[in-house]
Amino acid sequence: MSGIPGLRAWWAERPPGGRAAVMATGILSLGLQPTGAETLSWVALATAGAAWVALAVGFVLRLLGERRRWMAEAGSPGALTAVAATTVLGTRISALGRQALAEALLALAALLWPMLPALVVRRWRRRMPGAVFLCCVTTEGLAVLAATLAAAERTAWLAHTALLLFWLGLLLHGLAPARFDVRQVLEGARDHWIAGGALAISALAGAELLVAGDARPYLWDGDDRGVLRAVTVALLVLDLAWCLVLVAAEAARPRLGYDELRWATVFPMGMTAVAMLSIRPRSGFRGSAGRERCCCG
Repeated sequence: MSGIPGLRAWWAERPPGGRAAVMATGILSLGLQPTGAETLSWVALATAGAAWVALAVGFVLRLLGERRRWMAEAGSPGALTAVAATTVLGTRISALGRQALAEALLALAALLWPMLPALVVRRWRRRMPGAVFLCCVTTEGLAVLAATLAAAERTAWLAHTALLLFWLGLLLHGLAPARFDVRQVLEGARDHWIAGGALAISALAGAELLVAGDARPYLWDGDDRGVLRAVTVALLVLDLAWCLVLVAAEAARPRLGYDELRWATVFPMGMTAVAMLSIRPRSGFRGSAGRERCCCG
């Protein structure tokens, strides 16, 4: 039993923001799979899965042994990465056809989701870093996974739940900019890229909802499909425009030193790439799991 205190001491040094690494690695696996880079995708998935399990152990150890610290961390914006990382991993696992495991991850994320955003939003203030957009990322991550499973299993209620989460995520994204410190674009510790990631994952959620509609005819009528397509494309365009601003800011004010928050840059860039792969210009959409669908409605 002497090893348990040592394990807890080691986990005490692990910052909760490390879950952003799971998000970033998971989205790399998701993006590499439809491009044909199967080996690299599997390596990234294995890395993300192992890191997720390790961080889940730390989460439980803090909950059982350091309840006060766990509550303090649960109220920080970075805690939301636990839910987002779980949904990204679940989406990639769903692409492998392991729907039961993906459903379990969705259930776990859904269990944590109502509590963590509520704790975080209560602590919102003015001039916050890019982590303020994590409420949107988390909600849209749930929408992506729910829509992916709805398409795989042709489940209408899950698709409608995903649609509700999609619009709720956009509402949260609309509220976040008022709390975001725009000076972070030039001075931030690299997590300001999350603002772009929120747009990208919202676009991916929209694309997955359209795929779910193709999997189950009459799920969306013509007007619903048209609105979803227009909003999805608009979100991707806004994301690309914001990425140009961020790249220009990085060039004007380079931040080259290592910082754990740089993972919060990798995730939005990877998510933008996946969203672009998922939205096929003019003819339709392609799901995040590499599924070809034609949106002809």
